[in-house]
Amino acid sequence: MYVQPYVFFNGRCEEALAYYTEKLGAEVTFKMRYKEAPPDPQNAPRPGLEEKIMHAAIKMGSTLWMASDGHCDPNAGSMNGFALSLTADDDATAQRYFKALADGGQVALPYQPTFWSKGFGMVVDRFGLMWMVTVPEEGGH
Repeated sequence: MYVQPYVFFNGRCEEALAYYTEKLGAEVTFKMRYKEAPPDPQNAPRPGLEEKIMHAAIKMGSTLWMASDGHCDPNAGSMNGFALSLTADDDATAQRYFKALADGGQVALPYQPTFWSKGFGMVVDRFGLMWMVTVPEEGGH
């Protein structure tokens, strides 16, 4: 068994995937727009969602996660109650990832050495997604 994050970007999925591809080396392995899905009269998407992303699969390092625009609800609240934890191979890479995620976002905890890691920081990116960026101690997770 394994657990995969599924993130809903409330209408900004295309922009988020392009950003993560450019800045973090993510690879979009699958993408389906609402207009490409078989019609479902019982659950038809709202007009205007045709070009939005219904489902996407993203590979980052050895991790596969999923994303969608969701229902593009203007009354949807912000993403909260969870974070994605990004573990980099080395400190320089972790700092580069943190800086990219902080660009246009909000730093919750600056990237810095901690008692458990050479470097750790928390940031809410420009899409409202919380990330914890870390580099493991030698021989640890």
